[in-house]
Amino acid sequence: MRPFTLHQPSTIREALDVLTKHPNARVIAGGTDVLTLLRDAVIRSSQLVDIAGIGLHGIRHHDDGTTHIGATTRNNVADRRLRERFPALIQALSSGASPQIRNMATFGGNLLQHTRCPYYRQPEFACNRRAPGSGCAALHGDRRRSAIFGASRTCLAVHPSDLAVALAALDAIVVVEGKDGIRRIPARGLHRPPGTTPERPTELHPTDLLTSIELTTSPRARRSRYVKFRDRASFTFAVASAAVALDVAEGVVRSARIVLGGVAPLPWAASKAEEALVGRTLDDEAISAASKAATHGVDISTRNEYKVELVQRVVHRALSDLGGRS
Repeated sequence: MRPFTLHQPSTIREALDVLTKHPNARVIAGGTDVLTLLRDAVIRSSQLVDIAGIGLHGIRHHDDGTTHIGATTRNNVADRRLRERFPALIQALSSGASPQIRNMATFGGNLLQHTRCPYYRQPEFACNRRAPGSGCAALHGDRRRSAIFGASRTCLAVHPSDLAVALAALDAIVVVEGKDGIRRIPARGLHRPPGTTPERPTELHPTDLLTSIELTTSPRARRSRYVKFRDRASFTFAVASAAVALDVAEGVVRSARIVLGGVAPLPWAASKAEEALVGRTLDDEAISAASKAATHGVDISTRNEYKVELVQRVVHRALSDLGGRS
């Protein structure tokens, strides 16, 4: 690992001042992702900003039904009201990594973690996300884990965060502070498709700081589920996953959120599957129709076509689990 200067601000303002002065600085909190990337020369920076001491941790429940989660809150939360109000959130957190990593990893770091694409994480391979304009080695390489939605010729990598998928389904808001003030970004719009600029995976600017996550209690959020398929029993990333949230009244689905993980460069909103449910009873026929609609617009190669069935299965499982709830 190359030498670096460590900044340890005590306030948000101090952290923003450092980021403004050093636009190429990297923010760390838990350090479970960024430090590994620096060590392996996947990313480079001579300036690190440790935000663990600026008071961004903790969970606050408010009387108006909103909940604020600080960006440096650890992923090992065991908050009863979170579990009751946003079950998919807790299910997503508990399905990720190992207990030891969850004890260190933070909400903000989880949302902004880098792709696990092997071509990105090994500097000897061409990667437009790591080195813009160098090409995408995955195009002619091993595409078993590549995206089947939302990719481009510049990047086929999938986004790895379980938490991001759940927050998108729960209509969470991500609060970001920067030199131009505070922005509130819907979780569904935080991550960007690669297009021609895969090196910019989110809407954050280099001088921005993710400070908190805002959730609002609703019937749909309370009736939510996260299902993850992985290729071993634990401690690994999703091959395919689904976060589902439903508002059901008198047996009829009034609104739905279905977001997919492990299959796109960002949490992928399965809008056709959502449309297939609204106005219908949550019976076997509706669940099957929505599961099939979840793969609308799929773009597969000869190595990742198996993900189509996996997507349909995780959506079917999540909807079936929710169908048994009153």
